[in-house]
Order: sequence, then structure tokens, then C-alpha cells
Amino acid sequence: MNLLKQPDVIELLPADLVTIFDRLFSVSENTRLVSGGGEPEYLPADTEVPYHRVIFAHGFYESALHEIAHWCIAGAERRKLVDYGYWYEPDGRSAERQREFEQVEVKPQALEWILSEASGRKFHISTDNLDGDPEAVELGRQKFRGAVVKQATWYLKNGLPERAEILKEALLDYYHRHTLFGTHLFVPENI
Repeated sequence: MNLLKQPDVIELLPADLVTIFDRLFSVSENTRLVSGGGEPEYLPADTEVPYHRVIFAHGFYESALHEIAHWCIAGAERRKLVDYGYWYEPDGRSAERQREFEQVEVKPQALEWILSEASGRKFHISTDNLDGDPEAVELGRQKFRGAVVKQATWYLKNGLPERAEILKEALLDYYHRHTLFGTHLFVPENI
């Protein structure tokens, strides 16, 4: 696998991603992708809304791919819980909490990277802690990046989780990227 600098990418519409996701999973998984306002979250079906919701922030395509990646990893029991039962601590985490955050973010960010590539979208690894301890953020950044690269490479060699593979193939079909995908994986430049 060659690791190359990513070329300019096309503008992608979040509405297209919503349509693709809902076509694939609204019936089979009773799950819909929803554009939200503030923070992204996952909400299981309840008495008021009869379907599960993967809610992404501010209508951003990248946020949608990231939240979908979390959903693709979550097992059946976790998908019954708000935000899959995980904790989230906002920006400003301590070094210890940042390491915990990064451990649970490796797989979703690796999947997000692959789904971004399938879409033709530039991927940005995120440590999501701009106001945290600067030394802690910088020390962990390269290690985290390496772990995401390693996990993405593993997924490409050994296979993606089933729902991620279904979505990847649908994105490749929709954006006509079958011949462009799989011969390389673009290394994110931002860290």
C-alpha cells in the first residue's frame, strides 16, 4: 500500500450521505442518519421516536462520517444505549482523560478515514482537545496518528465491520470511486 498526499477532493453534500445511509439502514437496522445542531450523539429508539438516530453536528459531512463510524463499531447491546453507553468529556481534558479518549477513538477514526476515502473526501484525524494540556496533546498526537494508520491498514487487509463495508461499497458506487479506492490510502496532513 502506498501512502500518498491526497489531491483536491470534490464537494460532497450531507443530504446525499443521509439518503445513502437511510436507504441502506433505515429498514434493516431501524436507524436513520439525522443532521443536528450542536453536539453529535446517538439516540436509540424510544416511545417518542420509533427508530434509532445517528445525529451529526451542524450538517457537516465529516461529522456524519465520524458518527457513522461509531455506529458501525457498536454492537447490538451498545446500540440500545444513548451514545452507546460511552462517556464524553468536552475539550479541555487532562492528559489521562485524553489518553482514554484516544484509545476509544482509534477504530472510529480509522473507519472514518476509509469512508472518507470511499467518498473522495479529505480526512482529518482529530484529537478533539484544543483547550487541553498542550504538552499532553502534542505528546500523544503522533502516537495516536500512528495507531489510526495501523488500524486503518488492518481494516483494509482484514476487512471492515459488516455495516461499514456495506456503506463503503455504497459510497464507492455513488461517487464512482471503485477504480480510485484500494490502491492507496491518503495520510492525513493535519497532525
